[in-house]
Amino acid sequence: MELPKIYNTYFLAIISTIGGMLFGFDISSMSAIIGTEQYVDYFHDPHGLTQGAIGSALAAGSVVGALFAGPLSDKFGRRDAIFLACLWWLLGTAVQVACNGYGMLIAGRILNGVCVGITSSQVPVYLAEIAKKEKRGSIIVIQQLAIEWGILIMFFVGYGCSFIAGDASFRTAWGIQFVPAVFLMLGIPFLPRSPRWLAKVGREEKAIEILARIQAHGKMDDPLVVAEWEEITTILAAEREAPYSGWRRFVKNGMWRRTFAGMSVQAWQQLSGANVMTYYVVYVFQMAHLSGNINLISSGVQYALFIVFTTIVFFFIDKTGRRPLLIYGAIGMGICQFIVGGVLGTYGEYVPGGVGGNENVIIQVTGQPSHVVIAFSYMLIIVYALTLAPVAWVYAAEVWSLETRATGMALASVANWLFNFALGLFVPPAFHNISWKTFIIFGVLCFGAAVQAFVFYPETAKKSLEEIEVLFSKGGPRPWKTRPGDSLLDAKIKQVQELQSKGGGSLGERFGSIAGREGLKG
Repeated sequence: MELPKIYNTYFLAIISTIGGMLFGFDISSMSAIIGTEQYVDYFHDPHGLTQGAIGSALAAGSVVGALFAGPLSDKFGRRDAIFLACLWWLLGTAVQVACNGYGMLIAGRILNGVCVGITSSQVPVYLAEIAKKEKRGSIIVIQQLAIEWGILIMFFVGYGCSFIAGDASFRTAWGIQFVPAVFLMLGIPFLPRSPRWLAKVGREEKAIEILARIQAHGKMDDPLVVAEWEEITTILAAEREAPYSGWRRFVKNGMWRRTFAGMSVQAWQQLSGANVMTYYVVYVFQMAHLSGNINLISSGVQYALFIVFTTIVFFFIDKTGRRPLLIYGAIGMGICQFIVGGVLGTYGEYVPGGVGGNENVIIQVTGQPSHVVIAFSYMLIIVYALTLAPVAWVYAAEVWSLETRATGMALASVANWLFNFALGLFVPPAFHNISWKTFIIFGVLCFGAAVQAFVFYPETAKKSLEEIEVLFSKGGPRPWKTRPGDSLLDAKIKQVQELQSKGGGSLGERFGSIAGREGLKG
């Protein structure tokens, strides 16, 4: 017996993006804990590469998860791939709770990372394939919001657990990570499969039924449903006639442009350095002379700002488009990085042995300079929350063809997680060895991201996933000449409306007898 399905796209997004919340939980399960006495004492004050290995273990597992997420999603579907990922999360969380040293802790975080690698790549694919083109950006932004809510909730769970004596402090915090995974597993059976995946595997009848229910309340002959189904089938047929298969699909016949765009936009999200503030904000605020509970609470404020400003971008991402947010966001973040690095370099005082004995933090500012560091650390997060944080996930999910989307998004996620892993591993040693210069390096990288976005990323907002093919084709428009809208799908909808006004244009007429079969009616 099949469970009833819910077709409201916002509900589908809220349930599926709990997968993003798992990512947020795991981030804060470390950032809220690493500065506590219980953690430092039990794990013998990990620092440098040791702490870097613990922090980056999630990303290492995520690379593994992302590598087989594509084949898993293509075989079992986007929805079921997300469910299977949760099993890795339950296993990893159990290992973390039971850990007896940082070896088991790293192993547990790697297992959790396998789950995050799958969900972070396939949840955006699922959302992109079910959303209307006018709302696709805002729907996928819910994924980023879920990540941030996970970060905030788990951060304050960790903060509350910091008042528990002994190792029960961090074990309790890590054990709470079971909760969102269980909720996700309970909600997934009520989600419909992606209609585009169903079309890809030859289940056209079910694909049309779900497409109609999501886009037009079950009306099979709605002009949007007819036009969009025609696009899906036309592009899918063309893709299957292509002479290339396997990994060559991602580089041949101009596909390298999409692969380059999808992977690089995810890489820049990490290379902007904003996630350094997320993972190691406690260290950054120690440089600004904050300590103890004040440091933890100030770090929590950062996560709250993250949520507020990503919520704002939810309402305008499909109006402004992707390009302006990527370009100006990277420039704004670069300026913030230069200011933080410049102030620390100009006014910072070297602290032998590290601030408060923390060897990862060897420089500190006080007075007005510390206020500037805190202010622009917050400003960096605000700009990031408005731009690269959500838009990189949206853009990377949009650029692929149907035949390559699951594996393509997985490749983009691999780029994200490889750089996430590298930064998580090497930032603590960088803070120790080059201190303030770390921020200058990130500032330069941010301006590099802005240049690439201007030159190589065409605008995808308010265009159907199928017509994005044209933007990346050999004879396509120059990226800087593209803009939101001007959708070819709108013209096709008008053609269908004209045909229907003359008594034609039904799915049954355009695609054989599929629409007329009794089992598909509203």
